[in-house]
Amino acid sequence: MGPIRGNKKKRKIELKDDIENVLASGSSEEGTIDWWDEFSKRIAGSVSPSKGIDQFESVFKVSRKTFNYICSLVTDPMMAKSSNFLFLNGKSMSIKDQVALALRRLSSGDSLIGVANFFGTNHSTVSQVTWRFVEAIEEHGLHHLQWPSKEDEIAQIKSKFENMRGLPNCCGAIDSTHIVMLLSASDRSVDVWLDRKDNHSMILQAIVDPDMRFRDIVTGWPGKMDDASVLQKSTFYELAQKHERLNGTKLNLAEGTDLQEYIVGDSAFPLLPWLITPYQGRDLPETKSEFNKRHFATRLVAQRALARLKDVWKMIQGVMWRPDKHRLPRVILACCILHNIVIDMDDDVFDELTLNLTRQHDLGYRPEVCEIADKNASLSREKLALYLSGRLPG
Repeated sequence: MGPIRGNKKKRKIELKDDIENVLASGSSEEGTIDWWDEFSKRIAGSVSPSKGIDQFESVFKVSRKTFNYICSLVTDPMMAKSSNFLFLNGKSMSIKDQVALALRRLSSGDSLIGVANFFGTNHSTVSQVTWRFVEAIEEHGLHHLQWPSKEDEIAQIKSKFENMRGLPNCCGAIDSTHIVMLLSASDRSVDVWLDRKDNHSMILQAIVDPDMRFRDIVTGWPGKMDDASVLQKSTFYELAQKHERLNGTKLNLAEGTDLQEYIVGDSAFPLLPWLITPYQGRDLPETKSEFNKRHFATRLVAQRALARLKDVWKMIQGVMWRPDKHRLPRVILACCILHNIVIDMDDDVFDELTLNLTRQHDLGYRPEVCEIADKNASLSREKLALYLSGRLPG
């Protein structure tokens, strides 16, 4: 599956209008409270609220307002098909029941049978409803995961990154994580998925903005591939190499020294004119050492975004039992879209769930080192390091 790209002051206004229009056409907060009152009676004692958030948010990892928005977003595509999903007591599932079931499946990390028991239905219904939800959120929610296309939106992103630790003209931070799978020994492709930690896994590579929002992702590639190879297979790489991405306003650092737009990544990625990586080695000079500190603090946002993604949407956090490898990339995409929706909705749950968040999303994986370094990129990084230290000749 290729990267999802696309199209926040102006975009935020447009997106806010879209959200308000969808909410206006959908169910009310009062309706959700009534639905939840009835639903919560069926699950009484099944869950304990997380500290600081109520039971609804603990169960579904979103607020009622965000839940309403998601329901309104997926109602048409989910209800367009004729299947009538039922509880074990024979009662038909409403759209809220179906969305609740799918969110619980994606966020709890519980098995199909566990979610089925929680809702009072059978495991095949859980599977079918979840997949229908994944298709619907991809079809109607993809506008929440786009590369910024407006100049003022890019300018705002650059400003926020620079305010972190001073890196100017930065447009994103890139990182990768492994979605671990338990595969059947009879699977002929099993060795392809074996990664450097001897896990079978699928890679998710993401470019993140300063608000931990995913701006571009690529997933579906086997864990055997390294980060640089996955990047080079992506459409983002192709566009950037052809100067069709990260091709906006250059920043003048000093006379005769311009800095193009770029993203930051760790040493697993190649050093390119549009992708700046840290200096390698120990006992670095002060200028390079200080640059690495700033660089690390800036790219930390990508690590935190991936950590939060896995921590909230736990279906992709643990070891997945023999997943459908053709469907898994779309499940991962759906989780990334939901992650962004929570941010775009200014959902308080996002802040509550990130209070004690670590940046660990790939525990036990050894750091990779890519030796590819573009000469012009090396020179640009050198000048940027001097600029940050105040030592770049004017």
